[in-house]
Amino acid sequence: MNFKKRTIMQLSDMVCGNTPAGRAHEENYFKYRSSMYLTEFFADVETDFQHDGSTRKIWVADTLEVILSEPLSSAHAVPETFARVISRLMDPDDATNEGDDRTKALADLNRALAREGLEAFYGDDKQCYLRNLKTNTVLTPSPNPHRPFTKLEVERREKLSRYLDKASEDALIEEVLLPLFRQLGYHRITAAGHKDKALEYGKDVWMRYTLPSQHLIYFGLQVKKGKLDASGVTKGSNANMAEIYNQALMMLGHEIFDPEIGKRVLVDHAFIVAGGEITKAARNWLGNKLDASKRSQILFMDREDILNLFVVTNLPLPDAAWPTATHYPAEPPF
Repeated sequence: MNFKKRTIMQLSDMVCGNTPAGRAHEENYFKYRSSMYLTEFFADVETDFQHDGSTRKIWVADTLEVILSEPLSSAHAVPETFARVISRLMDPDDATNEGDDRTKALADLNRALAREGLEAFYGDDKQCYLRNLKTNTVLTPSPNPHRPFTKLEVERREKLSRYLDKASEDALIEEVLLPLFRQLGYHRITAAGHKDKALEYGKDVWMRYTLPSQHLIYFGLQVKKGKLDASGVTKGSNANMAEIYNQALMMLGHEIFDPEIGKRVLVDHAFIVAGGEITKAARNWLGNKLDASKRSQILFMDREDILNLFVVTNLPLPDAAWPTATHYPAEPPF
Protein backbone atom coordinates (compact mmCIF):
# COMPACT_ATOMS: atom_id res chain seq x y z
CA MET A 1 0.00 0.00 0.00
CA ASN A 2 1.30 3.44 -0.94
CA PHE A 3 0.50 6.11 1.64
CA LYS A 4 1.24 9.81 1.17
CA LYS A 5 4.30 11.02 3.05
CA ARG A 6 2.17 13.40 5.12
CA THR A 7 -0.02 10.53 6.31
CA ILE A 8 2.99 8.42 7.27
CA MET A 9 4.54 11.29 9.23
CA GLN A 10 1.27 11.86 11.11
CA LEU A 11 1.00 8.15 11.95
CA SER A 12 4.62 8.26 13.09
CA ASP A 13 3.84 11.12 15.48
CA MET A 14 0.97 9.08 16.93
CA VAL A 15 3.15 6.01 17.49
CA CYS A 16 5.83 8.18 19.11
CA GLY A 17 3.22 10.03 21.16
CA ASN A 18 4.47 13.44 20.02
CA THR A 19 2.20 16.39 20.81
CA PRO A 20 0.87 17.87 17.52
CA ALA A 21 2.04 21.35 16.63
CA GLY A 22 -0.22 24.05 18.00
CA ARG A 23 -1.64 21.87 20.78
CA ALA A 24 -1.04 21.86 24.50
CA HIS A 25 0.36 18.73 26.13
CA GLU A 26 -3.10 18.02 27.53
CA GLU A 27 -4.42 17.77 23.96
CA ASN A 28 -2.15 14.89 23.01
CA TYR A 29 -4.19 11.66 23.04
CA PHE A 30 -1.42 9.16 22.30
CA LYS A 31 0.98 7.58 24.76
CA TYR A 32 4.53 8.97 24.64
CA ARG A 33 7.12 6.32 23.72
CA SER A 34 10.86 6.70 24.19
CA SER A 35 13.41 4.59 22.32
CA MET A 36 12.98 1.49 24.49
CA TYR A 37 9.17 1.64 24.30
CA LEU A 38 9.22 2.04 20.52
CA THR A 39 11.15 -1.22 20.27
CA GLU A 40 8.63 -2.78 22.66
CA PHE A 41 5.73 -1.44 20.55
CA PHE A 42 7.01 -3.08 17.38
CA ALA A 43 7.80 -6.30 19.25
CA ASP A 44 4.15 -6.36 20.36
CA VAL A 45 3.08 -6.39 16.70
CA GLU A 46 5.32 -9.39 16.05
CA THR A 47 8.21 -7.68 14.25
CA ASP A 48 11.96 -7.50 14.90
CA PHE A 49 12.39 -3.74 14.42
CA GLN A 50 14.64 -2.18 17.09
CA HIS A 51 15.10 1.55 17.48
CA ASP A 52 18.68 2.48 16.58
CA GLY A 53 18.89 5.72 18.54
CA SER A 54 18.12 7.97 15.57
CA THR A 55 15.34 10.58 15.52
CA ARG A 56 12.25 8.72 16.70
CA LYS A 57 9.75 10.23 14.26
CA ILE A 58 11.94 9.60 11.20
CA TRP A 59 12.79 6.04 12.31
CA VAL A 60 9.12 5.15 12.89
CA ALA A 61 8.13 6.65 9.52
CA ASP A 62 10.77 4.54 7.75
CA THR A 63 9.58 1.47 9.64
CA LEU A 64 5.95 2.09 8.68
CA GLU A 65 6.94 2.40 5.00
CA VAL A 66 8.64 -1.00 5.21
CA ILE A 67 5.51 -2.50 6.80
CA LEU A 68 3.21 -0.96 4.19
CA SER A 69 5.34 -2.48 1.42
CA GLU A 70 4.44 -6.02 2.53
CA PRO A 71 2.54 -7.98 -0.16
CA LEU A 72 -1.24 -8.09 0.16
CA SER A 73 -3.17 -11.35 0.31
CA SER A 74 -5.97 -9.79 -1.75
CA ALA A 75 -7.21 -6.47 -3.06
CA HIS A 76 -9.50 -6.23 -0.01
CA ALA A 77 -6.82 -6.57 2.64
CA VAL A 78 -4.15 -4.53 4.38
CA PRO A 79 -0.70 -5.78 5.27
CA GLU A 80 -1.17 -8.00 8.30
CA THR A 81 1.54 -6.19 10.28
CA PHE A 82 -0.03 -2.78 9.57
CA ALA A 83 -3.38 -4.05 10.85
CA ARG A 84 -1.61 -5.08 14.07
CA VAL A 85 0.08 -1.66 14.30
CA ILE A 86 -3.30 0.12 14.18
CA SER A 87 -4.81 -2.29 16.70
CA ARG A 88 -1.85 -1.84 19.07
CA LEU A 89 -1.79 1.96 18.62
CA MET A 90 -5.47 2.19 19.60
CA ASP A 91 -5.30 -0.15 22.60
CA PRO A 92 -7.89 1.21 25.10
CA ASP A 93 -5.37 0.70 27.92
CA ASP A 94 -3.14 3.36 26.35
CA ALA A 95 -5.79 6.09 26.57
CA THR A 96 -4.17 9.46 27.34
CA ASN A 97 -6.02 12.60 28.44
CA GLU A 98 -9.39 10.95 27.67
CA GLY A 99 -11.52 7.90 28.49
CA ASP A 100 -10.80 4.37 27.31
CA ASP A 101 -13.27 4.75 24.42
CA ARG A 102 -10.49 6.88 22.85
CA THR A 103 -12.88 8.98 20.77
CA LYS A 104 -10.43 11.88 20.42
CA ALA A 105 -7.50 9.66 19.47
CA LEU A 106 -9.75 7.88 16.96
CA ALA A 107 -10.76 11.23 15.45
CA ASP A 108 -7.08 12.22 15.04
CA LEU A 109 -6.25 8.87 13.47
CA ASN A 110 -9.18 9.08 11.06
CA ARG A 111 -8.27 12.58 9.91
CA ALA A 112 -4.96 11.15 8.74
CA LEU A 113 -6.38 7.91 7.31
CA ALA A 114 -9.18 9.68 5.40
CA ARG A 115 -6.51 10.98 3.03
CA GLU A 116 -5.92 7.35 2.01
CA GLY A 117 -9.64 6.53 1.75
CA LEU A 118 -9.60 4.57 5.03
CA GLU A 119 -11.36 4.78 8.38
CA ALA A 120 -10.53 3.18 11.72
CA PHE A 121 -13.29 1.91 14.01
CA TYR A 122 -13.71 -0.22 17.11
CA GLY A 123 -15.38 -3.62 16.74
CA ASP A 124 -17.54 -5.35 19.31
CA ASP A 125 -14.36 -6.94 20.68
CA LYS A 126 -12.88 -3.46 21.46
CA GLN A 127 -10.18 -4.02 18.84
CA CYS A 128 -9.52 -1.35 16.22
CA TYR A 129 -10.06 -2.25 12.55
CA LEU A 130 -9.87 -0.46 9.20
CA ARG A 131 -12.47 -0.11 6.47
CA ASN A 132 -12.51 1.36 2.97
CA LEU A 133 -14.53 4.58 2.96
CA LYS A 134 -15.60 4.14 -0.67
CA THR A 135 -16.81 0.54 -0.52
CA ASN A 136 -17.41 0.28 3.27
CA THR A 137 -15.48 -3.01 3.14
CA VAL A 138 -13.62 -3.95 6.31
CA LEU A 139 -9.94 -4.31 5.42
CA THR A 140 -8.45 -7.21 7.31
CA PRO A 141 -5.72 -9.77 6.85
CA SER A 142 -7.00 -12.94 5.18
CA PRO A 143 -9.55 -14.39 7.62
CA ASN A 144 -8.60 -17.72 9.16
CA PRO A 145 -11.84 -19.54 10.03
CA HIS A 146 -9.89 -22.40 11.65
CA ARG A 147 -8.15 -20.35 14.34
CA PRO A 148 -9.26 -20.56 18.00
CA PHE A 149 -12.11 -18.16 18.79
CA THR A 150 -12.18 -15.71 21.67
CA LYS A 151 -14.94 -15.92 24.27
CA LEU A 152 -16.71 -12.95 22.65
CA GLU A 153 -16.47 -14.57 19.21
CA VAL A 154 -17.92 -17.81 20.57
CA GLU A 155 -20.89 -15.83 21.95
CA ARG A 156 -21.43 -14.12 18.57
CA ARG A 157 -21.21 -17.50 16.84
CA GLU A 158 -23.87 -18.95 19.14
CA LYS A 159 -26.19 -15.98 18.52
CA LEU A 160 -25.83 -16.40 14.76
CA SER A 161 -26.46 -20.16 15.07
CA ARG A 162 -29.71 -19.49 16.95
CA TYR A 163 -30.68 -17.02 14.23
CA LEU A 164 -30.07 -19.60 11.49
CA ASP A 165 -32.34 -22.05 13.33
CA LYS A 166 -35.34 -19.80 12.73
CA ALA A 167 -34.31 -17.76 9.66
CA SER A 168 -36.11 -18.26 6.36
CA GLU A 169 -34.24 -19.10 3.17
CA ASP A 170 -34.58 -15.51 1.94
CA ALA A 171 -33.32 -14.16 5.28
CA LEU A 172 -30.34 -16.53 5.13
CA ILE A 173 -29.47 -15.12 1.70
CA GLU A 174 -30.13 -11.43 2.34
CA GLU A 175 -29.01 -11.04 5.97
CA VAL A 176 -26.10 -13.49 6.10
CA LEU A 177 -24.76 -14.69 2.76
CA LEU A 178 -24.84 -11.42 0.79
CA PRO A 179 -22.95 -9.39 3.45
CA LEU A 180 -20.52 -12.30 3.92
CA PHE A 181 -19.62 -12.67 0.26
CA ARG A 182 -19.33 -8.89 -0.17
CA GLN A 183 -16.89 -8.81 2.72
CA LEU A 184 -14.91 -11.69 1.19
CA GLY A 185 -14.34 -9.62 -1.95
CA TYR A 186 -17.01 -10.85 -4.39
CA HIS A 187 -18.67 -8.30 -6.71
CA ARG A 188 -21.93 -7.82 -8.60
CA ILE A 189 -23.72 -10.02 -6.08
CA THR A 190 -27.25 -10.41 -7.43
CA ALA A 191 -30.01 -12.30 -5.64
CA ALA A 192 -32.67 -13.81 -7.88
CA GLY A 193 -35.17 -13.97 -5.03
CA HIS A 194 -38.05 -16.41 -4.84
CA LYS A 195 -40.85 -14.40 -6.42
CA ASP A 196 -40.12 -15.46 -9.99
CA LYS A 197 -38.73 -18.97 -9.98
CA ALA A 198 -38.77 -19.11 -13.76
CA LEU A 199 -35.92 -16.64 -13.97
CA GLU A 200 -33.58 -18.38 -11.53
CA TYR A 201 -32.25 -21.19 -13.76
CA GLY A 202 -31.11 -23.03 -10.64
CA LYS A 203 -29.41 -19.98 -9.09
CA ASP A 204 -30.49 -18.13 -5.96
CA VAL A 205 -27.51 -15.75 -6.26
CA TRP A 206 -24.82 -15.07 -8.85
CA MET A 207 -21.64 -13.10 -8.31
CA ARG A 208 -18.15 -12.66 -9.64
CA TYR A 209 -14.63 -12.52 -8.25
CA THR A 210 -11.69 -10.58 -9.73
CA LEU A 211 -8.36 -12.41 -9.74
CA PRO A 212 -5.10 -10.46 -9.22
CA SER A 213 -4.56 -10.88 -12.99
CA GLN A 214 -7.88 -8.98 -13.48
CA HIS A 215 -9.57 -12.06 -14.96
CA LEU A 216 -13.16 -12.62 -13.80
CA ILE A 217 -14.60 -15.82 -12.33
CA TYR A 218 -18.37 -16.22 -12.02
CA PHE A 219 -20.18 -18.12 -9.27
CA GLY A 220 -23.76 -19.26 -8.83
CA LEU A 221 -25.25 -20.09 -5.42
CA GLN A 222 -27.98 -22.63 -4.73
CA VAL A 223 -29.12 -22.04 -1.15
CA LYS A 224 -31.18 -24.31 1.11
CA LYS A 225 -32.30 -23.40 4.61
CA GLY A 226 -31.85 -26.76 6.32
CA LYS A 227 -29.76 -29.90 6.18
CA LEU A 228 -28.79 -31.54 2.88
CA ASP A 229 -28.75 -35.31 2.96
CA ALA A 230 -28.91 -38.28 0.60
CA SER A 231 -31.88 -40.06 2.15
CA GLY A 232 -34.66 -41.30 -0.09
CA VAL A 233 -37.30 -39.00 1.38
CA THR A 234 -37.18 -35.28 2.19
CA LYS A 235 -37.92 -34.82 5.91
CA GLY A 236 -39.06 -31.55 7.45
CA SER A 237 -36.70 -28.71 6.59
CA ASN A 238 -34.10 -31.16 5.25
CA ALA A 239 -33.55 -31.10 1.50
CA ASN A 240 -32.67 -34.18 -0.46
CA MET A 241 -29.51 -33.97 -2.57
CA ALA A 242 -31.42 -35.27 -5.58
CA GLU A 243 -33.34 -31.98 -5.50
CA ILE A 244 -30.04 -30.12 -5.87
CA TYR A 245 -28.74 -32.22 -8.78
CA ASN A 246 -30.90 -30.74 -11.54
CA GLN A 247 -30.48 -27.24 -10.13
CA ALA A 248 -26.68 -27.62 -10.19
CA LEU A 249 -26.81 -28.74 -13.83
CA MET A 250 -29.03 -25.78 -14.72
CA MET A 251 -26.71 -23.41 -12.87
CA LEU A 252 -23.64 -24.61 -14.78
CA GLY A 253 -25.41 -24.76 -18.15
CA HIS A 254 -27.19 -21.40 -18.32
CA GLU A 255 -25.57 -18.08 -19.17
CA ILE A 256 -25.92 -14.94 -17.08
CA PHE A 257 -25.70 -11.35 -18.32
CA ASP A 258 -23.07 -9.12 -16.69
CA PRO A 259 -24.17 -5.52 -17.38
CA GLU A 260 -20.77 -4.07 -16.45
CA ILE A 261 -19.01 -5.80 -19.33
CA GLY A 262 -22.08 -6.11 -21.56
CA LYS A 263 -21.65 -9.84 -22.17
CA ARG A 264 -23.36 -13.11 -21.41
CA VAL A 265 -21.09 -15.49 -19.49
CA LEU A 266 -21.25 -19.01 -18.10
CA VAL A 267 -21.01 -19.73 -14.39
CA ASP A 268 -17.54 -21.10 -13.62
CA HIS A 269 -18.35 -22.62 -10.22
CA ALA A 270 -21.49 -23.57 -8.34
CA PHE A 271 -21.76 -23.04 -4.59
CA ILE A 272 -24.11 -25.44 -2.79
CA VAL A 273 -24.92 -23.60 0.45
CA ALA A 274 -26.94 -25.00 3.35
CA GLY A 275 -28.07 -23.33 6.56
CA GLY A 276 -27.65 -26.75 8.18
CA GLU A 277 -25.27 -29.67 7.69
CA ILE A 278 -24.30 -31.07 4.29
CA THR A 279 -23.72 -34.74 5.02
CA LYS A 280 -20.77 -36.67 3.62
CA ALA A 281 -23.18 -39.05 1.91
CA ALA A 282 -24.86 -36.10 0.15
CA ARG A 283 -21.52 -34.74 -1.09
CA ASN A 284 -20.49 -38.18 -2.36
CA TRP A 285 -23.86 -38.77 -4.05
CA LEU A 286 -23.67 -35.52 -6.01
CA GLY A 287 -20.02 -36.17 -6.87
CA ASN A 288 -20.87 -39.59 -8.28
CA LYS A 289 -23.75 -38.21 -10.36
CA LEU A 290 -21.68 -35.48 -12.01
CA ASP A 291 -18.92 -36.12 -14.53
CA ALA A 292 -15.32 -35.22 -13.64
CA SER A 293 -15.37 -31.78 -15.27
CA LYS A 294 -18.56 -30.64 -13.55
CA ARG A 295 -17.55 -32.25 -10.26
CA SER A 296 -14.56 -29.88 -10.06
CA GLN A 297 -16.94 -26.93 -10.44
CA ILE A 298 -18.97 -27.72 -7.31
CA LEU A 299 -18.13 -26.03 -4.00
CA PHE A 300 -19.90 -26.78 -0.70
CA MET A 301 -20.61 -24.45 2.22
CA ASP A 302 -22.63 -25.59 5.23
CA ARG A 303 -23.55 -24.03 8.58
CA GLU A 304 -20.12 -24.55 10.16
CA ASP A 305 -18.45 -22.73 7.27
CA ILE A 306 -20.96 -19.87 7.40
CA LEU A 307 -20.64 -19.42 11.18
CA ASN A 308 -16.83 -19.49 11.17
CA LEU A 309 -16.41 -17.11 8.22
CA PHE A 310 -19.03 -14.69 9.51
CA VAL A 311 -17.30 -14.44 12.87
CA VAL A 312 -13.68 -14.09 11.69
CA THR A 313 -14.60 -11.37 9.17
CA ASN A 314 -16.08 -9.37 12.09
CA LEU A 315 -19.39 -8.70 10.33
CA PRO A 316 -22.26 -7.28 12.43
CA LEU A 317 -24.92 -9.81 13.28
CA PRO A 318 -28.38 -9.48 11.70
CA ASP A 319 -30.69 -7.37 13.88
CA ALA A 320 -32.93 -10.37 14.53
CA ALA A 321 -29.96 -12.31 15.96
CA TRP A 322 -29.75 -10.07 19.02
CA PRO A 323 -31.44 -11.46 22.13
CA THR A 324 -34.47 -9.56 23.39
CA ALA A 325 -35.17 -8.68 26.99
CA THR A 326 -38.13 -11.08 26.92
CA HIS A 327 -36.01 -14.10 26.08
CA TYR A 328 -32.61 -13.19 27.49
CA PRO A 329 -33.09 -10.67 30.32
CA ALA A 330 -29.61 -11.08 31.79
CA GLU A 331 -27.61 -10.79 28.56
CA PRO A 332 -27.18 -7.21 27.25
CA PRO A 333 -25.88 -6.67 23.71
CA PHE A 334 -22.09 -6.32 23.70
